[in-house]
Amino acid sequence: MHDDRSLVEARLKRVLDERVRPAVYPESVPLDVAVWHAPGEPVPVEEGLAAAPGPIEVGARWGAPWGTSWFRVTGTVPEAWAGRTVEALLDLGFDENMPGFQCEGLVYRPDGTPVKGLNPRNQWVRIGAPVEGGEEVRLHIEAASNPVILDYHPFLPTQLGDKETAGSDPQYTLTRMDLAVFDETVWQLVLDLEVLGELMAELPVDSARRWDILRAVEKALDAIDLQDVNGTAARARAQLTDVLATPAAPSAHRVSAVGHAHIDSAWLWPLRETVRKVARTTSNMTALIEDEPEFVFAMSQAQQWAWVKEHRPEVWARVKKAVADGRFVPAGGMWVEADTNMPGSEAMARQFVHGKRFFLDEFGIENDEAWLPDTFGFAAGLPQIIKAAGSKWLLTQKISWSRTNTFPHHTFTWEGIDGTRIFTHFPPVDTYNCSMKGSELAHAARNFKDKGRARHSLAPTGWGDGGGGTTREMVAKAARLRDLEGSATVVWETPAAFFEKAEAEYPNPPVWVGELYLELHRATLTSQAKTKQGNRRSEHLLREAELWAATAAVRTGFPYPYEELDRIWKTVLLHQFHDILPGSSIAWVHREARATYERLAGELNGIIDAAQRALAGEGSTPLVFNAAPHARAGVPAGGAQAPVAEGRTTLAPRTDGSHVLDNGLLRIEIDNRGLVVSAYDIDADRESIAPGRAANLLQLHPDFPNMWDAWDVDEFYRNTVTDLTDADEVTAGDDGVSVRIVRSFGASRLTQVLSLAPGERRLVLDTEVDWHETEKFLKLAFPLDVHAERYASETQFGHFHRPTHTNTSWEAAKFEACNHRFVHLEEPGWGVAIVNDSTYGHDVTRAVRTDADGGTTTTVRVSLLRAPRFPDPETDQGVHRFRHALVPGAHIGDAVREGWRINQPERRITGASDVAPLVSVDQEAVVVSAVKLADDGSGDVVVRFHEAHGGRARATLTAGFEVAGVEVTDLLERPLPEASPQRDGNRITVRLRPFQLMTLRLKRA
Repeated sequence: MHDDRSLVEARLKRVLDERVRPAVYPESVPLDVAVWHAPGEPVPVEEGLAAAPGPIEVGARWGAPWGTSWFRVTGTVPEAWAGRTVEALLDLGFDENMPGFQCEGLVYRPDGTPVKGLNPRNQWVRIGAPVEGGEEVRLHIEAASNPVILDYHPFLPTQLGDKETAGSDPQYTLTRMDLAVFDETVWQLVLDLEVLGELMAELPVDSARRWDILRAVEKALDAIDLQDVNGTAARARAQLTDVLATPAAPSAHRVSAVGHAHIDSAWLWPLRETVRKVARTTSNMTALIEDEPEFVFAMSQAQQWAWVKEHRPEVWARVKKAVADGRFVPAGGMWVEADTNMPGSEAMARQFVHGKRFFLDEFGIENDEAWLPDTFGFAAGLPQIIKAAGSKWLLTQKISWSRTNTFPHHTFTWEGIDGTRIFTHFPPVDTYNCSMKGSELAHAARNFKDKGRARHSLAPTGWGDGGGGTTREMVAKAARLRDLEGSATVVWETPAAFFEKAEAEYPNPPVWVGELYLELHRATLTSQAKTKQGNRRSEHLLREAELWAATAAVRTGFPYPYEELDRIWKTVLLHQFHDILPGSSIAWVHREARATYERLAGELNGIIDAAQRALAGEGSTPLVFNAAPHARAGVPAGGAQAPVAEGRTTLAPRTDGSHVLDNGLLRIEIDNRGLVVSAYDIDADRESIAPGRAANLLQLHPDFPNMWDAWDVDEFYRNTVTDLTDADEVTAGDDGVSVRIVRSFGASRLTQVLSLAPGERRLVLDTEVDWHETEKFLKLAFPLDVHAERYASETQFGHFHRPTHTNTSWEAAKFEACNHRFVHLEEPGWGVAIVNDSTYGHDVTRAVRTDADGGTTTTVRVSLLRAPRFPDPETDQGVHRFRHALVPGAHIGDAVREGWRINQPERRITGASDVAPLVSVDQEAVVVSAVKLADDGSGDVVVRFHEAHGGRARATLTAGFEVAGVEVTDLLERPLPEASPQRDGNRITVRLRPFQLMTLRLKRA
């Protein structure tokens, strides 16, 4: 038999493109169109509907960047169309390859009822099925002219990312505004041919099934009269009945399709536009649910649900009904799909507290899964947070983006730092925007790593990033793929239904221990420094506000600010979204974030000040309030009193321009270049700095990754480095016991103050950078005389060890990693910590000593600033301030303590008397992360703490008030079934395993 396969396949493509698809709408008439351009920000719906529009024609340009235009379309259904299905085709100027990334619209009826969203893959609105003929049509479209930021030539710098710089030139051409007859038979034929053609292309050329499909397709094409597609479509479909009815093999891979529209809460659009994206998408999905009885849609991010409730109550009513029917599913149980590397311990916990509580309060639904398909890697502390929130499953697919190593599992158990294990699934379809293409399903089946042990996987199905969701075409394809030979089988299911099946069929999956590191997007740990600083400082201000407000409420009756704290927490959590905190959003997003963090700091400092003054009373006694979880300068953790003076520091200048700082514990030598050439631990008789090297070394690298500018740093950046050793000034500081250093480089200027406080074993480095570089990466290096095969980085509720070597490709790929407040290196009995107040990215390398002793040293480099030009061409330009400290002789407990100390500075006021802690702990390894009043307004005191050193701990927690009872709770402050800890009056004894997290609820007598 002659091989005519390529001939038939080419014929199929042309006939589909040029004859069959155009015949879906065989007749059309134009609608009349008018438009009103809103003068500024989006207006309320009633204002847009009431505005007087002016004329506009199809083919006209419209839409200034970030503008809103209200189109009114009117017309009459022709009498001749009676008995037929009619739709409005509303093309605002779409590029079908950019759903979610360009103009969008939401269609309303004249009474303001939303109908559905418009996007490049969803341009139709049903008018009637069938129509009677003569119906008057009147629709309004709220059209957003969001500019294209990520274009066909991606990553080019653009000023379109902020309305203040985007200009006013129209972005789009109004393309089509018609009423049209919809021929469902032809539409079904299109999908028959698409499904079979896509399946055929994935089957082996020598398989009988492929040839069966080919011959059936050939017969269908023969049956089509190309001059009368509509009249012959049914005849063509009949030729495909048998091949579409052949069932899948019993061993076929099984796909659970979940309707999905990953909507970035901000990214290449501002927060205010996400509010509208969510409204458009939820309108579409509730409409699709009404039309498709098997379809199930899942949406995560409680913040987005809250936006619908607040801004679109009419859409909210439809959503609530679909939720009640089990068709529109709250997923994930988090406030937003947050970054999980950088949020602090309490913030990561509160993502689940606020997310799960919203879904419980609104719908009575408890989420068992964490849903994070697009987050850039997963911190090793996350499993116990998921479990402590009452959840047990995790879904993501982002690790499939890793560039170096292929992750070995798709379904597995993930073990965190404390030993908690979470059942985890990576969809092998390798996308959260599955569109039910044959190539996607074939890839999922081939790619699935757990064949022979399991056969279920999940496919999040629908257009995402900018929203849009599932289309009727995807649903129709899934129906054909339910049980089709040669394909994976497809069924619509909720995330919970999938996880229950997957867990049941795979009772002993493999275990992955430690972080889920994404071998990509490493620069998100550094980009947009002020956004990261705003997050870190907000987290610590919130902890402090809760602590002092709870203490004052119990002691003085101070009104605990429940509503204010709830609102502020939700705002901080929103800004931890995985394109805001990582610094990968447009300029508008980060400009607003900076202003938001400043406003929140003012509110939180106001709460703190009011609570502290209520506690201190009126008086002239100097008091130091210590919010850190460890005592310092004689002031207890969570208390206030006069500090105890500890020793003195001397500064000795030398004739060569160098300086020596000495406080009896450390002796620091700073040479005439402003570099730290010695950091000597006097008690240990031990040098910290590697021989022949210098710390406080600023290093500048070129930084032009191959793609994803704000997201990525590629390893080749290290090939070129400039050491910033020239100093404009190295002088004594204004206080006489510090050293001030000024450097100029490129177009930038940097000022540092190095100080050594009395009685402290830490050298503090305050750095101010007036940064005006482009595509550069600034690092701060500390070469340390420590032989270490691994080092510790703080993460949520503990720390995580990474190797310092690059023995395998897995270690080599971690050339930029995340820490919270500290990194720590240690030889048995002696170590060094580097702590920070607001940076996350770092790298650690090994070097060989060149002196006679030999051996290796270890260099820690802190990442300070970058200067990518996409998506924000002015990223990080301006003045930045950082604080770091070098802590010689530090054990892990010292690293924990100093990390907290630099982030939770003391506050000084005058008052009448000391303030005793509301809660105290007698074991330094047990760190209290939250002291607050219970969210339910009962007045109970909630205390959250964890073992922070990595060992077992027994501790006594003492309450500074009468305790009537104690319960162990989950993060949502609900009692757990485990036994209550031992209590003796106000003293509670707890035992913790390494890194164990615990929450206690103390009932006040």
